[in-house]
Amino acid sequence: MDIEAIRSGQLRHAAGADLEDENLTGADLSGMQLAGANLVGADLSRANLSRAHLEGANLMGANLAGADLRANLWGANLMQCDLSGADLRGANLRGANLMGARLSGVSLAGAFLSGANLMNVNLQGVDLRGTDLRGTVLSGANLQGADLSRADLQGARLDNANLEEADLREANLAGATLAGANLLCSELEGTHLEGASLTGACLVGTALAP
Repeated sequence: MDIEAIRSGQLRHAAGADLEDENLTGADLSGMQLAGANLVGADLSRANLSRAHLEGANLMGANLAGADLRANLWGANLMQCDLSGADLRGANLRGANLMGARLSGVSLAGAFLSGANLMNVNLQGVDLRGTDLRGTVLSGANLQGADLSRADLQGARLDNANLEEADLREANLAGATLAGANLLCSELEGTHLEGASLTGACLVGTALAP
């Protein structure tokens, strides 16, 4: 694969390409076809991947810090990726695997994360306003202080998650599993909790506290 052609924008179609461990720092890959590509361990820090097609791509361990990832990442493998400061607003992350990913300072507002795996990830203080999180696995995740206002969390798994001081106003948690979750001082005004499991959840300081 001609890496320079990719970096210069001359090559726009690289579906299924083997780009393992390649250095694409700061590259303009906007709108590029990379579906099914092997990007394991690649350095894509500060790269422009807006509108790129990364469906089913393997990005395990890739460096995506500061990258523009407002892209199609449906079913992508993002395990152990560095996504620090990445722009994922409105990104399609349906069914993506983000276990072990570093997400500090990431923006996920309006992203589509239904069915994604975010088990045990650190999303402290992250902007998740209006995000589609239906059926998403967030078991054991740290969502302390996260903004989940108006997020759709129907059927999501949030067992043992830390939601202390999280903003859940007008969020939809119908049918969600919150067993053992920490909701200490979280904001629940207008939150939909029909059919949600709250067994063993900490609700001290919330509108639901007895």
